[in-house]
Amino acid sequence: MKPLNHTVTEFKESIFSTMTKLAIDHEAINLSQGFPDFDGPQWIIDLAKNAMDQGNKLGYVGKNQYAPSSGILPLREAISKNYKRFYNLDFDPASEIVVTNGATEAIFCACMALINPGDEVIVFEPFYDSYLASLQMAGARVVPVTLKAPNFSFDSEELIAAINPKTKMVILNNPHNPTGKIFSSEEIKSIAELARKFDFYILSDEVYEFLTYETSHTPTACFEDLANRTITISSTGKTFGLTGWKIGWACGPKEIIKAIHNVHQFTTFCVAHPLQVAMAEALNNMDQYLIEFKADYLKKRNTLVKGLKECGFNILNPQGTYFAMALLPEGENDVDYCKRLIVEKKVATIPTSAFYLKSNEGSKMIRFCFAKKDETLKNAIKNLTL
Repeated sequence: MKPLNHTVTEFKESIFSTMTKLAIDHEAINLSQGFPDFDGPQWIIDLAKNAMDQGNKLGYVGKNQYAPSSGILPLREAISKNYKRFYNLDFDPASEIVVTNGATEAIFCACMALINPGDEVIVFEPFYDSYLASLQMAGARVVPVTLKAPNFSFDSEELIAAINPKTKMVILNNPHNPTGKIFSSEEIKSIAELARKFDFYILSDEVYEFLTYETSHTPTACFEDLANRTITISSTGKTFGLTGWKIGWACGPKEIIKAIHNVHQFTTFCVAHPLQVAMAEALNNMDQYLIEFKADYLKKRNTLVKGLKECGFNILNPQGTYFAMALLPEGENDVDYCKRLIVEKKVATIPTSAFYLKSNEGSKMIRFCFAKKDETLKNAIKNLTL
């Protein structure tokens, strides 16, 4: 038989899948993969059920058939309305927003829409692993710039040295997974200056925009002269604790969104119709929910960080997301350490070396997820104390 696509066949199993399988095999508490062990709000789930039943009750084909490829207009309008009221950003729901199957599909479609083989793309490591896969499939050369622990700041000289005439895009994840970092205004302004000077795009992954603690989130597109070169990506999965619904979006200049939609329509075509109906209403009624949501996650963060410190971990307090990084003792290796925690302590975490291309810093850290029930977090801390 003739060979398969050489890029795809070189992909390895996701580190998230690997650690989750080990957690199951050893009956360990899973603080590795980044999703809640509880459902999102029942009132949103009920909205989806009502949308599914609507057509049957009224005797016509309802919300269980294909949705418009770009996303139903009420959802795009709700997304646009929230960007305006939270951040004073203007996105035309008719031409500057496309709804995708989660933020991961938005990232993939943006890479395919913008990148030609041989283009260079800068990623800040550690990075979400789908960036690398999407860029490789698009034929890009990936250029890593390291965020250095414990503050996860980048070296401006290293960033400047990474840029050349082939640089097409920088991927910015803010708030940042896996570190929990929030990029400062000064850092983003320095990237903006380089974007103007060297004329590259910025793909801004902001799925944790509402999971911030001491500092509020400011979208990259808010900064001077960046709206016309930024693709803003977010989703409902992290905000509403419904990661399995896979409702994400990309926002930006209409010519870029049109290109992203061109890829989207020939991959997944559209997103589950009744879930879009539910999320359109949820986004229009999220003010009180966000207050409770942020308070709940602040409590979870503090429970985990305090508990791990008492267990002797050198834990770094995250500014955002639902992840916390721990620095390992000298001489420890992240993969071996994580496997040992699963077998000996019955707690699964993520070795962060999987998120690096250049630096070996990842081998000295592990990541905990605290998007878990209070009981789950307390049991994990108890196991780690033994």
